[in-house]
Order: sequence, then structure tokens, then C-alpha cells
Amino acid sequence: MFAVLSRTRNLIARLFALLSLVVLASCEPIAGGGPLINTQAPVPVALLVPRGSGNTGDDILALSLENAARLAIADLEGINIDLRVYDTAGDPATAQKQGIRAVDEGAKIVLGPVYSAEANAVAVSVAARGVNVLSFSNNATIAGGNLFILGPTFENTAKRLVRYASTQGKGNIVIAHDNNLAGQLGKNAIQTAIGQTGGASMAATVGYEFSQQGVVDAIPQIREAVQSGAANALFLTANTDGALPLVTQLLSETGVNAQTVQYIGLTRWDVPPQTLEMPAVQGAWFAMPDPTMTARFSSRYGQAYQSQPHSIGGLAYDGIAAIGALVKAGQSDALTGAALTQGAGFQGVNGIFRLRSDGTNERGLAIAQIQNKKVVIIDAAPRTFAGSGM
Repeated sequence: MFAVLSRTRNLIARLFALLSLVVLASCEPIAGGGPLINTQAPVPVALLVPRGSGNTGDDILALSLENAARLAIADLEGINIDLRVYDTAGDPATAQKQGIRAVDEGAKIVLGPVYSAEANAVAVSVAARGVNVLSFSNNATIAGGNLFILGPTFENTAKRLVRYASTQGKGNIVIAHDNNLAGQLGKNAIQTAIGQTGGASMAATVGYEFSQQGVVDAIPQIREAVQSGAANALFLTANTDGALPLVTQLLSETGVNAQTVQYIGLTRWDVPPQTLEMPAVQGAWFAMPDPTMTARFSSRYGQAYQSQPHSIGGLAYDGIAAIGALVKAGQSDALTGAALTQGAGFQGVNGIFRLRSDGTNERGLAIAQIQNKKVVIIDAAPRTFAGSGM
């Protein structure tokens, strides 16, 4: 889901950088928590966006989130959402004040904010009021209690890829990971997915320092881990902005490539598109949202706003779509935790998704392969959770 523009990659970096600021113990589970609503009247929904930080990228993202939310509201039939937008400046303290203000002004649920420290601050501040928060963060470590994350997670991606690999006879996996926070989180997600998947096993893990020399030094260890046993897949946490180009090039030069062992990427290997040109990644697998659904949303957004949506702008649409679907059922407890986590899930702009009771999410992802410098879908994204194996 995270796409081409550099400001989006900066967003991801900020999401992970803010992990160290999170007070994880602050969000306590609130079983089934949430305010009662009158579904016959406009339902007040607060949208918290990072406008005002002084960063142009944040302002662009804020506009895209607001536009996507309003587009979703326009698509609702017979549902009246009273959207109220609050600027957070990307700052936890400001976000907390705005979250409290939004609930004081009647908001029944909070959509946003973006960054994990902001989201945690807001969720803590409104927890006692019984208000749930649907954040745009992808940081699973902050999820729980009244805080749900809408962003795609490593856990969901790893599970989809490991399960597919096991069905293709590529379940004996070596993990190569960066020794930084993102790399460690990615490794943990892959390990968990392997442990939960029949037919999958972990052959070895190899970490490397997040530097050019660190990658160079680790290549013999990765090669040995792949070639010394029965490993038939190499799962990489590296992304295209980081170690991926160097890791894959050096491994290919030493005889470890996608033709001898199945490369699997935890991140999008088609972003930026130039990555597809790299000889060393041909044949590799990665996961991505349903491309048909994504293209449909981009087209509709472009027609409405004469521009393209930010790559995570669609999360605001997803949040409104979920809220609207629940309100449409006409129940006063439509925005409680129990309602938000109903098993059937929701239809979002990038495909199906559902919220879990632990505050994380599951998304229906497609399996893509790089073939002749193009992305080819080799296993379509599920359209329902029933029988999807998610």
C-alpha cells in the first residue's frame, strides 16, 4: 500500500522512528467499549490529520486523507456522517488536545491520526470516555484497547506470504534482516508466521548492520545459511530505499538468486518502479493490495479532485466505509469494539479488511511476482474472509 512518492517513504520512517516514544502500557483493553449512537441522526466523526507541522508532505497527506474521507461519505447511501476535521501538526501533544476537543464537541469515534506517538496519545486521552480510535498508523506495537490501526502490518503481510510459500513447496525459509527497528519487527513477524503455518519451517536467521559494510559482511553468512541445508526460500526484510538493491545484487553475484532459491520480500518491491528493472529481483515474490481495487479508487479520486491520492490516503476512505457499514445496520452500539471487530470485515478501497480484537488488522492481499521487469499477480487477493485462510 505504501507507494512511490518520497514523502511516503519519509512517513514510514517517521512511523518507525516514533516507536521509541510510545507508552505501550498506557492503552488498556476496553472489552466491547464504545459510545451509544443515534443512527437516525448525523453521526459525529472526528478526522485527525497532520496539517500544520510545517512539513509540506504532511499537508499534502492531510488533504488526501480529508478528500478520501469525504469521497467515502459521498458513497454512503442513506447514512449521514458529520465529519469534523482537526489538525494535529504531527505532534503528540497537539493531537491529544485535539482528540479531547473532538470528543468534547461530540465525536463518537476518532479517525486518525497518522503517526504512532500521536495515535497513542489520543487513544489514552479518550479511553475513559469510551471512544474508539481508528489510527492510520501501521505500528502494531501500539494497538490494543480502544486503539485500532488501519495501516498494513508486517504481521499480516508475513502471514500471507508464508502461507502461500508453504503451499508452493517453498516453506523452508531463511530470514535475512536489517539489525534496525524495522528489520527486527519484520523478522519477528516472519518468525511468528512460520510458527503458525503448517508446512513451514525456519532454516536460519541472519542479521546484518544497516550499512553498506554490514551488508557486505553478511553475504557469506546468508549464502551459507541458504546453501548448507534444505532451505528453498529466502525472506528479506530489506526495502528498496534501504539494503535491498545491494543485498540482492551481492547474493546474485555469489550464486544465490531467485532462480536457485525463492526470494520473498516483506515490503513492496515495485516501489519505486525502477526496482523492477533490477536483474537480481526477477522471479521474486511480494504481497500487495488488490491492484484492481486500488486502480479503481485512484481513478475515482482523480476524477473528483484532479489529482492522485496519497498512497495511504485510502485508509481514510476505509475508516469511513467501516463506520458507515456499521451505522447502516441501525444499532446504537455500532461503534463499540465488539461491532468494529465483527468477523466478516469490510470492503475498502484496496480490498477486504477487518479489525482484530487486539487492535491490529487483516487485509486481503495478492501475491505478486516480478517477471520480465513487470508485476504479475500469481495469487489473487481474496474477496471475502470466508475460506480465505487469512
